[in-house]
Amino acid sequence: QVQLVESGGGLVQPGGSLRLSCAASGNILVIYAMGWYRQAPGKQRELVATISATGTTNYADSVKDRFTISRDNAKNTVYLQMNGLRPEDTAVYYCNADILRTPAGRYDYWGQGTQVTVSS
Repeated sequence: QVQLVESGGGLVQPGGSLRLSCAASGNILVIYAMGWYRQAPGKQRELVATISATGTTNYADSVKDRFTISRDNAKNTVYLQMNGLRPEDTAVYYCNADILRTPAGRYDYWGQGTQVTVSS
């Protein structure tokens, strides 16, 4: 079994900051790419940022220069530092990871989601 557990969401005022964390646990052999996605009410889930196993990052245009994705491979954890938050960033944020596990198999895993609300 493999699990992704997110934390760090909440309510913040416009211009504020939050840091999301997502820890992977279970029968993990290798974690390849990790990422964050979000889904606002009435909208499709969209990519926020991804990071490869070697640290190459990719961001949605809407969050470039405001959000930073990072990972700690020793802790099987990915982070999303969100600065300059805007009301349009309000969404449920989901962690995603491409994981090779035992028994052998490579699968795409998702966390349960954490709510981020940006409002005054």
